[in-house]
Amino acid sequence: MKDLDDVFERLRSSAFRQRFRLQRREREYLDRKGLEIILGHGRDFIDQRLAPADPANDGKQTPMRNHPVFVAQHATATCCRGCLEKWHAIPKGRELTDREREYVLEAIQRWLMSQIGR
Repeated sequence: MKDLDDVFERLRSSAFRQRFRLQRREREYLDRKGLEIILGHGRDFIDQRLAPADPANDGKQTPMRNHPVFVAQHATATCCRGCLEKWHAIPKGRELTDREREYVLEAIQRWLMSQIGR
């Protein structure tokens, strides 16, 4: 795993990653549910869609919109195992450890908090 400060610095130079923003509907959902509930959803998404050694539809398992966590995953390159390997140095082909799952959730939380401040 890489230092999140370094990763976020690199993400700032990616035009693709920088285009992600919460839309009104996603922001309202976040406001209505609260950050803790949304992060609980994030934990579930990570466990189901990202943590397995060989996730179903890897590379296409994370929608681009309709939930704040999905948007955050694309913005932080935590959307698939390929992006985790490329951006975060978390190898493919094995299940994520508990620490790696928390690291992914930390990246998502950090990005969501930056959106709340906008």
